[in-house]
Amino acid sequence: MILDYSEPGAVKINMIEYIQKLLNEMPENMDGTTTSPAADYLFKVTEGIELIDEANKEFFHATVAKLLFVCKRGRPDLQTAIAFLCTRVQNPTRHDYNKLARVIKYLRKTRDLVLRLSAGNLNVIKWWVDASYAVHRDMRSHTGGTMSLGTGAVYSASKKQKLNTKSSTEAELVGIDDVLPQALWTKYFMEAQGYGVTTILNQDNQSTIKLSENGKASSGKGTRHINIRYFFITNRIARKEVAIQYCPTKQMVADYFTKPLQGALFYKFRDQIMGVVPMDTITGDHRSVLDVKSDDSSSPKLTTARPKGAHVSKKATTHPSWSDVVKSKSSDGSIGPLRPILKRSPILSL
Repeated sequence: MILDYSEPGAVKINMIEYIQKLLNEMPENMDGTTTSPAADYLFKVTEGIELIDEANKEFFHATVAKLLFVCKRGRPDLQTAIAFLCTRVQNPTRHDYNKLARVIKYLRKTRDLVLRLSAGNLNVIKWWVDASYAVHRDMRSHTGGTMSLGTGAVYSASKKQKLNTKSSTEAELVGIDDVLPQALWTKYFMEAQGYGVTTILNQDNQSTIKLSENGKASSGKGTRHINIRYFFITNRIARKEVAIQYCPTKQMVADYFTKPLQGALFYKFRDQIMGVVPMDTITGDHRSVLDVKSDDSSSPKLTTARPKGAHVSKKATTHPSWSDVVKSKSSDGSIGPLRPILKRSPILSL
């Protein structure tokens, strides 16, 4: 893994060498390429499918572990597929093996893709949290969450929820509870470095937002049974440790981590997660870097009390439109100059 600081104001997490070594170990029946890491039926488990033999079972387990290492460091675009495959390593079937093969084929097609991170404003941390309702065989939902300081996903999560819920609103609330501890830890970490931080949590379910803000005061007959621990968010909002705001579903980046997306929406969110474009750049449809334009989208201007002596970033937080990003791409494919975060040595190799 290489941490590349050669671009001013950004770091690129390069795992190309590791990925190539992994691809070289793959069998012939995993040759070829595909455009996404998982098909629509990723979460579907069919009863009665033949289990793979012991040798292939060990290969399956080892390969999933290697891919988990990759997706947790430099390829978060694989995370949804790997999150599911991690639950299948004990007794993988032929279908599971085929799903693993699709991940490998996608990785082969995108082996040169690297995660690019940069910060537009160190005083604002943005989170996106979403949930897909009852998508697993046991009717449990799936949580997705991601965090960014401007460009690229610094942290992302894709996980099966640990309890059954009775509505999509409740599933979204459980999803917030799954991600909130990491959001608070990040806030405390940044404050320990001397930065006054506003933590913004984006959510696309209006009912969940009301429950989060008001707690039991917004509960009706359909939500009275929800365990009080899932109103932990209400307390944190009241203490002004986190702000929750509505985000349209088409702009909900965390949706990428809740289900196997395809087509334009897949490319749109993947580009944002991998730092090809800033998180706030793309709105509307996204087909390719050559033929898609979008309106400018600016970050909400929120303020929060800062600890005494806290650093305040005075940099502008607006981002270029998608068309501006395309026009500003240099000959080597990198995006135009960004503001430096810290001065470091050109390249570190781990």
